[in-house]
Amino acid sequence: MARELLGIEWDVPRVLLVALVAATLLGVLVAASTSSAAFGLYNPGWEGTSELRTVADEAGTETTVARNVSEYRGAGDGTVAVVLAPDRSYSERDLAAIRGFLARGGTLVVAEDVGGGGNELLGGVGATARVNGTLLRDERHNYRSPAMPVARNVTDNETLTRGVERLTLNYGSVVEPGDGNTTVLVRSSGFAYLDTNGNGELDDDERLASRPVATVERVGQGRVVVVSDPSVFINTMLERSGNRRFARNLVASEDRLLLDFSHTADLPPLSLALVTVRSAPLLQTAVGFLAVGLVGAWGAGLFGRLGSAVGRLRRKRPSDAAPVTEAALVAYLREQHPEWDESRIRRIAQGISTERGEGGADD
Repeated sequence: MARELLGIEWDVPRVLLVALVAATLLGVLVAASTSSAAFGLYNPGWEGTSELRTVADEAGTETTVARNVSEYRGAGDGTVAVVLAPDRSYSERDLAAIRGFLARGGTLVVAEDVGGGGNELLGGVGATARVNGTLLRDERHNYRSPAMPVARNVTDNETLTRGVERLTLNYGSVVEPGDGNTTVLVRSSGFAYLDTNGNGELDDDERLASRPVATVERVGQGRVVVVSDPSVFINTMLERSGNRRFARNLVASEDRLLLDFSHTADLPPLSLALVTVRSAPLLQTAVGFLAVGLVGAWGAGLFGRLGSAVGRLRRKRPSDAAPVTEAALVAYLREQHPEWDESRIRRIAQGISTERGEGGADD
């Protein structure tokens, strides 16, 4: 039994079709608003960092997603910027913007493990610490696997390591501190070693030692924090209490968090669109006017009248259309059947007109 809404009759097949289309659109919307990129802010999976924004929200820190280093300009004291495993090179102009951020007292957190992008950034902004890039393993103090060492040697720091008893790495590396300006925040246990040949075993030429996995140093008026594993901040690793507290300390120490994805994996289309709109006042104005126009049209009943008009057109029967004259039938038959003689054409046209006039079939 069909019901009418907005001038359209809704029967079961039509309802099912609309439901299918709605489900498809919902799937597209979800796909367009999420990402599968490792360390991606919009990746809710185990290797994404969507939970990092939740940590910032819980700390009451304002969060900005940066798709361009221009976000650094004008920022400084009171802002912490987090860069996770950058995979694209920084131009000199980009590095100058970040150096200016540090000169104004900003805090830059660079988390890197095996890639070279983090070290390139560190060198470009004047930091001396570097990430070694070799896998750190610990056969005794680990979480589920020697490749996930638990670093339990934590240096007291009033803000950054307060309440942190350990950090758990996930296929991370170590930090080479650089000059004496660098302070080691967290070290591995003395049973850790660098797996230089990648065979997953402690060899004769691989030495057990406690090694830095997180450091901080002064650069200009700001500071640079280096973590030897970006996985410390992914969703599944934030479940480890020490990791979550460390992340919270980093973001809660300032008023604003700048999540810098300017040199990492792309945002999903919908999230990129939202970030673009938020960063463009003129575009926000245009979208606002469009929304007001749509609301006004709805309030004026435009969509309802349009639906009613469509419904009337769909219900309109052929008999409501203008009648076809006998002369038009003659012209049509003459064009379609040039081999017929004139008398036959007129006779057939007259018969059709008579049948239609008597209410016969009109199809």
